[in-house]
Amino acid sequence: MSYQVLARKWRPKTFREMAGQNHVLKALVNALDHDRLHHAYLFTGTRGVGKTTIARILAKCLNCEVGVSSEPCGQCNACVAINEGRFVDLLEVDAASRTKVEDTREILDNVQYTPSQGRYKVYLIDEVHMLSSSSFNALLKTLEEPPAHVKFLLATTDPQKLPATILSRCLQFNLKNLTPERIVDYLKTVLEHEMVQYDESSLWLLGRAADGSMRDALSLTDQAIAFGSGKLGEADVRQMLGTIDHNSVYRLIEALAGSDGAALLAVVADLAEMGADFPGVISELLVVMHRLAVAQTVPDGLDNSLGDRAKIIDLASKLAAEDVQFYYQIALAGRRDMGFAPDPRAGLEMLLLRMLAFKPQGVIDGPRQTLARPVAAVAEAAAPVKKPQTLDAAADAPSNIVDDVVVSTAKSYDDVTAAAAVPSREDVSTPVESPKSSSNAMLNVQENTVAIAERELAVKQVAAPPPKVVTPPVVETVHVAAEKVDPVEKPVAVSELPQPPVASKPVFTHEKIPFTSLNNAVWREQFDAFQLPGMLGSVAGHCQIAALTASSVAFNIDAANAALLNDRHVERLGELLSEYFGAPLAITVNIGDVAYETPAAFKQRCLDERLVVAKHALRTDVLVNRIIEEFDGVLDEESVRLVD
Repeated sequence: MSYQVLARKWRPKTFREMAGQNHVLKALVNALDHDRLHHAYLFTGTRGVGKTTIARILAKCLNCEVGVSSEPCGQCNACVAINEGRFVDLLEVDAASRTKVEDTREILDNVQYTPSQGRYKVYLIDEVHMLSSSSFNALLKTLEEPPAHVKFLLATTDPQKLPATILSRCLQFNLKNLTPERIVDYLKTVLEHEMVQYDESSLWLLGRAADGSMRDALSLTDQAIAFGSGKLGEADVRQMLGTIDHNSVYRLIEALAGSDGAALLAVVADLAEMGADFPGVISELLVVMHRLAVAQTVPDGLDNSLGDRAKIIDLASKLAAEDVQFYYQIALAGRRDMGFAPDPRAGLEMLLLRMLAFKPQGVIDGPRQTLARPVAAVAEAAAPVKKPQTLDAAADAPSNIVDDVVVSTAKSYDDVTAAAAVPSREDVSTPVESPKSSSNAMLNVQENTVAIAERELAVKQVAAPPPKVVTPPVVETVHVAAEKVDPVEKPVAVSELPQPPVASKPVFTHEKIPFTSLNNAVWREQFDAFQLPGMLGSVAGHCQIAALTASSVAFNIDAANAALLNDRHVERLGELLSEYFGAPLAITVNIGDVAYETPAAFKQRCLDERLVVAKHALRTDVLVNRIIEEFDGVLDEESVRLVD
């Protein structure tokens, strides 16, 4: 007997032999077992996913001599005839070759006649979307109300081309592409029965190349068996398919993790000797980078579709999450620009060297202390002139109008010492038009505040330099205004003016923290002093000290924030803390309950309180209220954002 190809030999004969498509099979099995049959079924999906196969099995179920059920006997004359393709009451029509309306009418002329051999006359129309508009019109009435002995089974790869009138008359089932795992499992069964030797890695190559089609997978398997002289080897299958060896991609990633430029170029040289497709290498690199990101962020979401789950998990532990995201972005842009490179190999080498040269080295730590400058709440007072009629006129007012003073705080609002506003000699001699007018004004220095164009005057600092004050990492601005007074009135101290509520702030220290002082309060409030960069800082910010000895620190982190935690983070945390305290420390991080406030939660609370202070300052600001009053405005507090 002549050889029969695997795609035909292993075509399923019953629903139980089908691989996948359970969502379709369940509906059909229940309909057959409970005698709830429709007169027209439409099966859609890409090539090789089982549309025609399911239709033939359904025809067998309808005409089995034992009775209508979801499990035909397979032994009766009807079942054997359908399996062999010679059942007279199963009419298979290829709509791609019979598109004319005359062909459709010829088919429909025989609908009225009862079956010759079976229980139902079944019309299986494949690629039904290829019928002409006239053919669809001729089919409509019969498709809607066919005789009781007729069933229509339609199959198509492009349901978008079917008229809505046809779709509305059918039960539609959409067959999905098969996953590589499903294809590999089925190929194992086939090859074991065929007694063909194989490497599992070669099956994963075939399963991926099949692109969801079981028929394509079986056809490629036939070709691979012939290519490999009766057996399947990874090298032979890879050579047949022309795909890139993933081991080379893994070597590239390991070289990137070790910042080894020589190893990168050596791998590229090996790929060049094998005649690799360099744009294809970039595509494979993107596939692996995507899987690494999934493994680091959602480990349970990593499948084994390429048969490399263990290798991916190992590589994910060697790379920081931010590095994986960076490499993916560089590779994505590099593939797009590959056509501009002088040659493909140079393009790949430059892409890899770019990854190496611009590899993130952690978040740069900003300055922790601002340049020293005197903190003085002293303003040059002047006799006020007549108030301008409009805000625009205020910009052109004489220079003897007192501007508002903004004082930058150091540690807290209480650090600002009271100071008197001393008028200058020149301002005292200026005639006063309205000696009774006196008002307080504050300049809003928050983002999203309406800018008012007022002329800026020089402010003389006459107070002595204040004592040295420790400043926080980011200097905030608060609203402190010097009261406009007549030259003859008593100066008003800044401390007597109304102050906004005070927000909590971290207590930063610029002196090294001794290990003996380390506790949860110090870890929380002085976390930035340890200078933990990048993703490590983000993960450590959610940790809390659980146990502390003379040579070890045990941290706890809750499960919600432990997704990005890996062994490299723990190792790096131990290195940095040991370097900071000047002694080797054993660091452990366990997933558990966090009973106290973590550095990240403390920082967020401080920011929230600062936002409350900022909104209070806006609500009580004189100029803001004047703008609202004069322009009938509304203060949108939801738009208020912190400057830093």
